[in-house]
Amino acid sequence: MVQLKEIPQTPTLSLAAPVPQELSPHATTQRPWGAFTVLEEGSGYKIKRIEVKPGHRLSLQMHYHRSEHWIVVSGTAKVTCGENISILSSNQSTYVPQCTAHRLENPGSINLVIIEIQNGEYLGEDDIIRFQDDYKRK
Repeated sequence: MVQLKEIPQTPTLSLAAPVPQELSPHATTQRPWGAFTVLEEGSGYKIKRIEVKPGHRLSLQMHYHRSEHWIVVSGTAKVTCGENISILSSNQSTYVPQCTAHRLENPGSINLVIIEIQNGEYLGEDDIIRFQDDYKRK
């Protein structure tokens, strides 16, 4: 008779749920609209997990040195990209070209979680030109 051996389960983490600080080597940065965590970065790219609170939105902004891809993990995203406005839900994505005015909003009742992939020659947080901001940031 063959005896079965129990294999221990490896804990899994959901990108939709906040990662416990003791399990994450990545620092989370708080903003008035929610928070972001840089998951990985390298030459010419950066990957972030962005969480937007219900009823909040990021500034209408653009970047001179990078483009962005946004993938919705959970919640509902209202996306302004240039003159276009779209609504995205889980497992949908969009592309924001370099030098294009854009905004991310959470019109829903639960937190919006997206993964943002930035590509470009310079990926610093100071490459932001704000056209409008609910929190009066410059």
